[in-house]
Amino acid sequence: MRWQKPLAAAVVLTALTTTLTASATPAGHPGGGGDCSRDARFLGFSDALDKTTFDGQPVAGLSALNVTGRNSAVALVDNVATTPARVFNLKISSKPTVSVDGMTILRRPDGTPYTGADFDGEGLVVERGERTILATSEREPSIRRFRLSDGLQIGSLPVPARFQVAPAGEATTNATFESLAASKDGLSLYAGMEGPLAPDGTDADGQSRNRIIRYAGRPGHDYQPVAQYAYKTDPGLSLVELAVVDRDELVSMERTFVPGVGNTIRVFTVSLRRAADVTARASLADAPENVFLQKKLLFDLVSCPPSGAVAKQPQPNPLLDNVEALALGGYLPGGRRQLYLLSDDNNGATQITRFYSLAVDLH
Repeated sequence: MRWQKPLAAAVVLTALTTTLTASATPAGHPGGGGDCSRDARFLGFSDALDKTTFDGQPVAGLSALNVTGRNSAVALVDNVATTPARVFNLKISSKPTVSVDGMTILRRPDGTPYTGADFDGEGLVVERGERTILATSEREPSIRRFRLSDGLQIGSLPVPARFQVAPAGEATTNATFESLAASKDGLSLYAGMEGPLAPDGTDADGQSRNRIIRYAGRPGHDYQPVAQYAYKTDPGLSLVELAVVDRDELVSMERTFVPGVGNTIRVFTVSLRRAADVTARASLADAPENVFLQKKLLFDLVSCPPSGAVAKQPQPNPLLDNVEALALGGYLPGGRRQLYLLSDDNNGATQITRFYSLAVDLH
């Protein structure tokens, strides 16, 4: 895999003031991974970021992750109303280890910081060859472009009118652009809806009929929506993350939470071969099954070895938490692909900011 150059210190708004270190497993645990499925092996986890701060801001509410180099990544904050919208630069490894080494505050075109009151960050792409990011907010929804040198918004992408939250459009509050992913060459973007548009709805089995918008363009330049694809979730789950494998395949993640029971986190491979463009369909409710993208379960996180993890609330496996971020890395010895997950603690005492490392076979 050809890696993007790691983000230089010059593009980080906030200088390094704190270093957070991590071990592959909690103190006192001997480590060791294990199989989650035939195609996924769990390598370990780290809770080193949990309930920490960097330059006065909580390292919390992390809802999107983009790997930018063999040992670097950027994470987007799903913000609360009283704190500024921001991204953190991370140092990472597959062991895994994780630490924060920079932060960028995201700002409106006039220079004032966005907050959770007007920017609900969910999806993230670090643009190939650029010192810019694209970040979705599920509030409207929107896709905005920011400079990493100062966090200033310098543009935005068009969003089809029907994807706006009702009454402006047909989307539901807090169920819009939860994910954003880019192809390796940066010529295609995929923006995934967490829930269905009103006319699309949910089927009798509780499967949500969602849409994924494909944008075409160039990194740092204009993108335009060129197609929509139909995606059906597992019963009761929501689409929360996408990553691009190649022109014919995506990785998706679905999630739900049941109080007193815990989380469900499932990761799938999704085929784009012969994908049907459903832009012209007013509703997916009457669409035949072959219109929906074909997916295959890669692993269910509940099936991974607990590996010494401790949960702060009931979970079917103590390894589970509110995982919202997924990112693909490079190839590992043996030919499997690096996959990272990151959980969003919602700035709460009963949830954990947890960093996961897995090796997956995508072909």
